[in-house]
Amino acid sequence: MSVWLPAIAFLAAGVVAWRSRLRRRLGTLLLAEGLLWTLYHFPPAVPREVVALTAGAWPALLAHLVMAFPTGRLGNGTSRLVVVLAYLSVAVMGLRRLAGPLMSETISAVGTLALVLVGLAVIILQAVRLRGSSAVQRRSLMPVLAAAVVATALFVVWKPVMVAGGSAPALALGVQIALTAIPLAFLWSLLRRRIDRGGVAGLVVRLTSEPHPATLQAALAETLHDPGLRVGYWVPEAEGYLDGGGRPLLERPDQVVTRVDRDGPLAVLSHDPALLEDPELIEAACAAASLALENERLTAELLARLRQLSESRARVVRAAEAERRRLERDLHDGVQQRLLSIPLTLSLAEAALSSGAERARPLIAEARASALTTLDEVRALAQGIHPPILTERGLVGAVRELAAVAPVPVEVASDDAGDLPAEVETTAYFVVAEALSNLAKHAAADRAAVTIGKAHGRLLVEIQDNGRGGADPERGSGLRGLVDRVRTNGGSLRVHSPSGQGTRIEATLPCV
Repeated sequence: MSVWLPAIAFLAAGVVAWRSRLRRRLGTLLLAEGLLWTLYHFPPAVPREVVALTAGAWPALLAHLVMAFPTGRLGNGTSRLVVVLAYLSVAVMGLRRLAGPLMSETISAVGTLALVLVGLAVIILQAVRLRGSSAVQRRSLMPVLAAAVVATALFVVWKPVMVAGGSAPALALGVQIALTAIPLAFLWSLLRRRIDRGGVAGLVVRLTSEPHPATLQAALAETLHDPGLRVGYWVPEAEGYLDGGGRPLLERPDQVVTRVDRDGPLAVLSHDPALLEDPELIEAACAAASLALENERLTAELLARLRQLSESRARVVRAAEAERRRLERDLHDGVQQRLLSIPLTLSLAEAALSSGAERARPLIAEARASALTTLDEVRALAQGIHPPILTERGLVGAVRELAAVAPVPVEVASDDAGDLPAEVETTAYFVVAEALSNLAKHAAADRAAVTIGKAHGRLLVEIQDNGRGGADPERGSGLRGLVDRVRTNGGSLRVHSPSGQGTRIEATLPCV
């Protein structure tokens, strides 16, 4: 086999890699390896010592190339130490020609031993690297590193034989073949990436012929050769990315996220970091799957809404049951007892009439007071079920009444909301009432504003204050109940309450 073949392979691979912006460092190492190999076997008319110290560094440069693959950068301190030792070993081997015979043999033995140890370190580190890498990384690293490990192992055996003056043509041929295989494996990996990009067309066909919720993620994982790939879909109401089941997509430390936009946020791919080495493949796959991503995003949004609605309805049912029991208790312990006391008092008054009207008059007054108190309690109970002021004045008038009795000045701005469904009107009223109640209890604000409007068939209610902020529906039963009540009516409620910057509650309810 001609010694030209490794040189040609390294130089060709170096040119291809150097033309890529992402692989320019690796291309420089490949070109340098091809050049040093050529100069070592076809030395120019210079002293042999110069050739040994320059072109003779090709084994060290090979170790550098293997340790820095595929980025061209040495990843950690161990890699840098091995590469430094490799260059020092080559330098020692080159200096032996300047020493005397005895010293030359000693330096040669030490340098050879150092090169063998460096070669063994390269083999061990690459084996550990492959074992600890992900499926995507192994697919990218395996061809080149396998050839490099074989070449290093053959060199570790061949170098001592050559230094000792022996002849091992079979080993020399094996080293040349393995060296040639390294750049060829690199070129094959580049060709395979182009084949993968061509497979994006198959992704479009698959997504068209197999419309199934699990198909998109599985198809993307297969196209990108990443079995751990996950897809998250942007859902505005959740203000985040949800998976295909409508659950929040959790970050994983062993994955990175690539965002897919289409007139705004659409989806994210959580995938192996090794895929970032081929951004064109990810972009092509995302572009091909963008329509399917939009459909899957809508499915994820629907599932999230259904789950939220189911949870909200369950909480509303529990709250309604608790409210029913409270009303029953209030009626039994309050109104019922007072109603029972009225006929007893009237009976005593009737009995007292025989002794004179003056003795009956206080009992009648007591009965009248009990009846009025009972009436007030019944009105209070009815107010909690459905505020009569809504029926009398409508939503805007009822909100103005709430603002009038609020502990701080409340500005009310409203458009003509027109006729509203009773459940929407009641829900909007209680949203404002709860917000103003929290304003008095927790916000420490000195002013607030309520805005009521109607657009595109939806009622919009906003309550804003300049208080301390920090309100969280997850920590407060009042706001949590409002969220459930609004969702049960097909709407949404958002709370924006950064600490120290006030609170803004936005409720949107369908009214058609």
